Amino acid sequence: MFFPGKRLIKIERGFVMEATRQQLRNIIDIVDSKELDVLYQVLIKFIPESIAMTDEINAIRLGQDEIRRGETIKHDEIDWD
Repeated sequence: MFFPGKRLIKIERGFVMEATRQQLRNIIDIVDSKELDVLYQVLIKFIPESIAMTDEINAIRLGQDEIRRGETIKHDEIDWD
């Protein structure tokens, strides 16, 4: 079987098998570290926006901590002019 532009993970009984999560993890482990950002940008597109990412969760927690410590400025206290 020939699939232009496709790398086959596994061929079994004449059928192309779908990649498993473990196979994808193994591939990620061998990607050059200089290319990880590109890979991240591609993979992130498959995650629904309704699921918060780790950095988003951390930013929310940081903001909540700043509010608790009184380290924020109220909106109406800002001179916007």
